[in-house]
Amino acid sequence: MKNILVLCTGNSCRSQMMEGYLKKFAGDKARIYSAGVEVHGLNPRAVASMNEDGIDISHHTSNHVNDFAAIPFDYIITVCDHANEVCPVFPSTAVKLHHNFPDPAKAKGTEEEITLQFRRTREMIKEYAEDFCKHYLK
Repeated sequence: MKNILVLCTGNSCRSQMMEGYLKKFAGDKARIYSAGVEVHGLNPRAVASMNEDGIDISHHTSNHVNDFAAIPFDYIITVCDHANEVCPVFPSTAVKLHHNFPDPAKAKGTEEEITLQFRRTREMIKEYAEDFCKHYLK
């Protein structure tokens, strides 16, 4: 079984969404963790957006990357440029992958426009997670 860490700045939104989708698509082929280089708490709009697609992340916690320092990761996926730039060095041979997803938590506008941005980012993350599992967790 593979260990996968999803890393973002605050572990509140994009990394939480990715964790939810990786758990769905990986099944019993991997243990999925998510963390941040900071801890910002779970974003309620991320929870709502994922619920729209049938995935409940309301039980997730916002974790600091140091909480998982002892886990031998096979893959570390950074989902924002900031986390990629300041990603701590892990004493492992983990394959490091990076994809900068737009941050819907920074969306401005009406409630409808903000919700639309969360949905767009969610769909990008969903596609990436499904492709990752097909490619790396055969």
